[in-house]
Amino acid sequence: MWFWMAAIVFTALAVLSVLLPLVRRPRGAASPAANDLEVYRDQLAELDRDAERGLIGAAEKEEAHAEIGRRILKTAQEGKGEAAGQGLRLSRTVAFAAVVSVPLVSWGFYSLIGSPDLPAQPLAARLSTDPANSPIEELVARAEAHLARSPEDGRGWDVLAPIYMRMGRYADSAEAYRRAIKLVGATPNREAGLGEAMAADAGGLVTPESKAAFERALALEPNHPKSQFFLASALAQDGRIAEAAEAWKAMRPGLPADSPWLGAVDQALAEAERRLTGVNADTAENGPNQADIEAASQMSAQDRQAMIEGMVAQLDERLKQNPRDLEGWRRLVRSYVVLGKGEAAADALSRGVAALGAQSAEAGELQAFAESLGLTRAE
Repeated sequence: MWFWMAAIVFTALAVLSVLLPLVRRPRGAASPAANDLEVYRDQLAELDRDAERGLIGAAEKEEAHAEIGRRILKTAQEGKGEAAGQGLRLSRTVAFAAVVSVPLVSWGFYSLIGSPDLPAQPLAARLSTDPANSPIEELVARAEAHLARSPEDGRGWDVLAPIYMRMGRYADSAEAYRRAIKLVGATPNREAGLGEAMAADAGGLVTPESKAAFERALALEPNHPKSQFFLASALAQDGRIAEAAEAWKAMRPGLPADSPWLGAVDQALAEAERRLTGVNADTAENGPNQADIEAASQMSAQDRQAMIEGMVAQLDERLKQNPRDLEGWRRLVRSYVVLGKGEAAADALSRGVAALGAQSAEAGELQAFAESLGLTRAE
């Protein structure tokens, strides 16, 4: 309010400083002529008639002629001054209109296209707007400058973290989430955002650190969709496709109709079903998977053991015929681990590494997979 009052006062003073010289009558300006030329002509004619009648002398006539002549000249000059004065008045009128119209037009346009009632916004409020409405580089530069001066502004870090994520600056996003959690406390969204940033920084892999962040988010909000989705993805990542599919199916009914996670869950389920169907169709050839082993848990102990060991034996035999099968070696190692046969699992790992080539990328993947199960070649 004070700003607008000051703006009005200063605008008025500026306009008056220009208008006052225009309305003031300039010194020496000629007054309008009385247009008495006809009167002076009549006086000259009357003077001639008085001289003819002998009422005045010749000297008096000449002196009166001279005086009337001077008045005629003066009246003519005043007529020219009046014309000039009219031009000056026209110029002052145009200038007056121009000076007055400038603030009126400018304030009129501002009232149409400006935002005089827009309240002041703190940093967090400005940066939380949709980046499409403002250059993201400008938002980030402004936020980084502010946070460099005020690193304890947890709300600022909280706003900046998802912007870093959209820009692909995953490590910076994770660090911003850590600072926000430290300064303003943990929330499901902050913990899940941290987990997502760490997973993205690891190339999409749900690392133990990111998994722990998702679990902390679920502890705060049991049905947090992002955390549920990524934890199910971690199961699929470990080769536990059936468990991942069940986790995705379990979270789907709790999602609202407009949830952005519906599409992601449906896509993940379709991929999981494709993989499970493709594997189960040739179980006899490829050996048991996690779903087969879980189904066997419903049988009696003897039947279950016989079924699993039979399928494992089939898979082991097939790998002897076709040893260049990384996925097959993964299944065999996992099957022996599930059966509790550590020595057989270690033997399968050693044979798989040798078959794939000890220095090959496939052998490295197999060893990393075995380590994720708690198994090493030394065992």
